Amino acid sequence: MKTEQANNQASKETEKLIALEAFELIKNCFGKIAPFWPLKNLIATNPLQGFENIALEDALTKSAAYFEQPECPEELKQINIMTIKWLQVFFDEGQASIKMPLTEQGLYAAWSQLVIYDEKLHNNKQVSIAFLKSLPKKPEDAIAICLSKLSISRNDTESFVTLLLTTLPGWASYIKYRTEWAAIKSYLNHVAQIDYIAMRLVIVTLLWPNAKSLIDWHEKTLQKSTPVDLEKIEAAEKKYQAHLLNNLSLQKEAPETNKKAQLVFCIDPRAEPFRRALESTEHYETLGVAGFFGIPIKITDAITGSSYASCPVLLTPKFEIIESGVNTETLLQQKTEYAHLAALKNIYYSLMYTFSAPFALVETLGPVTAIWMLLKNLAPVLAEKISSCLVNIIKTPHTANPLIDNIPLEEQCTYAETTLRAIGLTNNFAPLVIFCGHGSSTENNAYASALDCGACGGHPGGGSARVFAAILNSSDVKLHLAKKGIVIPATTYFIAAEHNTTTDNVVLFNTFSSPEIDKLENDLAKAAKINTQTRLNKLTSKKFSSNASSEIVCRSKDWAQVRPEWGLANNAAFIAAPRYITYNVNLDGRCFLHSYDYTQDPEEQFLTSILTAPMIVAQWINMQYLFSSINNVAYGAGSKITANITSKIGIMQGNASDLMTGFPLQSVYSDDKTPYHSPQRLIVLVYAPTSKINKVIEKQPILQKLFGNGWIKMTAIDPTTHIAYILNRTLSWEKATH
Repeated sequence: MKTEQANNQASKETEKLIALEAFELIKNCFGKIAPFWPLKNLIATNPLQGFENIALEDALTKSAAYFEQPECPEELKQINIMTIKWLQVFFDEGQASIKMPLTEQGLYAAWSQLVIYDEKLHNNKQVSIAFLKSLPKKPEDAIAICLSKLSISRNDTESFVTLLLTTLPGWASYIKYRTEWAAIKSYLNHVAQIDYIAMRLVIVTLLWPNAKSLIDWHEKTLQKSTPVDLEKIEAAEKKYQAHLLNNLSLQKEAPETNKKAQLVFCIDPRAEPFRRALESTEHYETLGVAGFFGIPIKITDAITGSSYASCPVLLTPKFEIIESGVNTETLLQQKTEYAHLAALKNIYYSLMYTFSAPFALVETLGPVTAIWMLLKNLAPVLAEKISSCLVNIIKTPHTANPLIDNIPLEEQCTYAETTLRAIGLTNNFAPLVIFCGHGSSTENNAYASALDCGACGGHPGGGSARVFAAILNSSDVKLHLAKKGIVIPATTYFIAAEHNTTTDNVVLFNTFSSPEIDKLENDLAKAAKINTQTRLNKLTSKKFSSNASSEIVCRSKDWAQVRPEWGLANNAAFIAAPRYITYNVNLDGRCFLHSYDYTQDPEEQFLTSILTAPMIVAQWINMQYLFSSINNVAYGAGSKITANITSKIGIMQGNASDLMTGFPLQSVYSDDKTPYHSPQRLIVLVYAPTSKINKVIEKQPILQKLFGNGWIKMTAIDPTTHIAYILNRTLSWEKATH
């Protein structure tokens, strides 16, 4: 009896060891994979994020062998096709008319029960069918069996499994997002990284018994790997950096003026030219901060019930904000109306996606649809007016007022003080202070969320602006701030706004009628006209004068338009400094502008926050554009014209490609052969003594990694001497030479 118990105990210990080894293996293999956010909240990332621990030069060589090979072994192509079709149905978010069964059990559990019916995989071979039927319930056990059958040695296991990920990197990236980054935790109950590896290994075992030759193939590709021409990139960086440092080091503090209003925009580069245009119309002061305004929240529409995390993906929402602009009775009525509309919409889509109903649907709705299609193609502005009228008739709900009661007063006060101090807005308040988020509006654009606010998780930033303005208008919050030395005059009122980066229209929320607000709205319209003309010249070679605004609106409504706006293309630098350092310099919409006053940051608290949050997000964006430009096949998304949406989560080229995780060709090229985006690493400039910056870097390993390995170029301007400095790879400073 004792011997049997001892054997059972030993068996359990062995199982634990195997499981631990399997999970450690998966963690290491997925380490080379960057996450990919789905289309509904697309977030830019560095596709080589898994290589940031080594020098950029080495990373480019190694990653090319993993991700940039135009051809892979023939057997692997078939394995990829078999893998893709199962992932498409498992992860489907409503595109398929019939849902894959058993998904609630998890990827491996569901797939292992259903795969025995996949005749294309087992080809009705009894040996293959028997193997599939005998698969163990635990994915780690399946991994062990497959590695044994494939004769993969212990030393080669990690390399082999990593190659199974990097030879289908798009789907691996999406799984990494679902398991490590997805805000909705229920996702974690349906998929695990180990599930995917087990499934992939089983397919490999069936279709390619000699798959261990993949390791030799990779070694050969590594030897032949030709990385990106870094010298060309460095030349462009050096030229831009010298020009930037030379211009900004000459700027001096501007005298105080009678400010009509202060407007706080997101740091997004698209805000920079708009800010400059607005400042040219009147005495306005503009500032910049990450567009979630420092409040990690989830926003829920009281009528539709839909919600989203309105904060950077590096953070987790701490509070839920309910948005509703109506009283309880009206809210119930609008909820009922919305439910009826949603039901009709569901019926329409269910008919459209079934096998036979679409034919009858076309016969019934064909004439109406044809007229509507002609209007949207030939008269998009008129179509938009008709659409707006219909929306008003059927009372489609529109949210307005945020209910901030879910945020305790103490937390409201902390967020208010932190953000105001971070941007240096602690005195000399104007009568109107506007917090302006941003969003976009396009038609038939799978990448629409990529044009929204990255700081708000790939969503419009108006909701965050409304919440922050509501907090600052609170008398209790103002009283607390006064005790902390931030005295807000009784005559100062905070307003939320949202800047549409596609049309340059700015909407002010919850305002009252006054000459000052009328004046501001007029000046915002003037700024829009100025900025629209500049943007249009970059979008098209056609010349427009008085009708530039109309043309830019038409582009946003044109569902055949592949370039409704340039987004963040051509981004080049991240600047943390007071506005007067950049006020007189035309930065051409290439810079992230974060307001920062080092004199109000004695403990480097705000600089630490800036360099470890918004700057990291800016680096992700910069790298996504860089790699989408230099190799759009490997790191981009190919042409929009030939792209297909799969499972409502991503883009593929053709009917069974990998998920395309970067930006489309049209987002970085003016035409098929002419680049628009200049591929450069992010240049970070901080207006502060280098000693303060050193204190932050010394405490932050992530900054040591990014600066030391050459992923970001760090610079500074000393506020006393106005001498520019460059941080080298050894994390020491040297004077910049012009």
